[in-house]
Amino acid sequence: MRKLVVPAVLALAASLLTACGGGDSGGPTTLTFYSSNPNQQPIVEKCAADSGGRYRIDLQALPNTASGAREQLLRRLAAQDRGMDILSIDPPFMAEFANAGFLRPFTDAERTQFTDGVLDGPVAQGLYDDKLYSAPANGNTQLLWYRKSVLAKAGVDPGAGPVTWDQLIDGAEKAGVTVAGQGRRNESLMVWVNALVASAGGSILTEDSEGKPADQVKSGLDSTAGREAARIIGKLARSSAAYPSFSTGSEDDARAAFARPDGGFMVNWPYIWAAAQAAIDEGQLPKNFLDDVGWARYPRVLADRESAPPSGGLGLSISAFSRHPELAVDVIRCVLSPANQKQYMFTAGDPAVLSSVFDDPEVRERFPMADAIREGMDQATPRPVSPYYGDVTAAIQAGFHPPDEVTEGSAKRTARLLEDVLSNQRLI
Repeated sequence: MRKLVVPAVLALAASLLTACGGGDSGGPTTLTFYSSNPNQQPIVEKCAADSGGRYRIDLQALPNTASGAREQLLRRLAAQDRGMDILSIDPPFMAEFANAGFLRPFTDAERTQFTDGVLDGPVAQGLYDDKLYSAPANGNTQLLWYRKSVLAKAGVDPGAGPVTWDQLIDGAEKAGVTVAGQGRRNESLMVWVNALVASAGGSILTEDSEGKPADQVKSGLDSTAGREAARIIGKLARSSAAYPSFSTGSEDDARAAFARPDGGFMVNWPYIWAAAQAAIDEGQLPKNFLDDVGWARYPRVLADRESAPPSGGLGLSISAFSRHPELAVDVIRCVLSPANQKQYMFTAGDPAVLSSVFDDPEVRERFPMADAIREGMDQATPRPVSPYYGDVTAAIQAGFHPPDEVTEGSAKRTARLLEDVLSNQRLI
């Protein structure tokens, strides 16, 4: 008799779980939306209200760090949690989820809809195995920010044309100011290394590594591009242009260093503009501070080669175990409408992914560097799209930290470390 009890209990549990989704009883279907950004709350509420009672959205908060959000999502997806519908995923970890069969690929028609008019950088980081697994939701890229008042003394003017990292470091030392970046051993460092390598014409993983087992993946760091990236990191970290806490510096630490009297140059995301405005309103910065701030494209590694700006942002994916995938597509379609992308850009400070949004007069008023952001996002180079990204970034962070100990030889040593970690020969 006990053997008959288990199926009965499971059937009852299944019926209760199905009922939790709504719809069958005539009410709206509840979709669960996992997100690390509370700024999406008013947008999903509006989408639910505009759905005509078809659905309601339960927004579940993820940790606000990429690694923390990844861990929570992976744990639930590995258990085939059917209570997950829409997932906000940091792009570098998308391939890992897709490779494991945890994400529903968008159809060809959906792919066309979610990439039409979208800037190239955000699209590239939503693709794996030539399928769209993550609809670009918001993008990001870093700009070169500078204090206009230091340019004459530094002998370099990013507003007049492209500048190299060497020119910035040398000019900052000459002017007695800093070049604020992120040297902390976390994802910020990986972003910097990837941008430098790509700007020099290389890649962290070789092109023929895609689709191969982990122990056959090869690093492209033992190359001229890898050595150039290492040289620049070490040069800045050991120079007088590095601010005191550079080796542990985050984006906000760099922003604080840039605002100090000896601040001169900085690479950082566009959010710093709104952050500076808030600091002015709170009396933490002089009222005329932003009058002294200019911006330009991310610095070059090689004088004769365009830079490859960092790519960031978030994508929206659908769980492979969702009971309502078609309805989830409708939700994403609403969330990513041009009007909602504009609203999100205003509330969160993160750039939209649709090129047309940057032509909106209100957007251009609030973000006077809109054209620079759009250009940077369109030509940005994503971090390696790989199912083994967690090990890749861990190896890069270990090999290039602390920055003041990085030399050209670090490129070869890190390449070996990366390959050894992927083939289970070494641990980090």
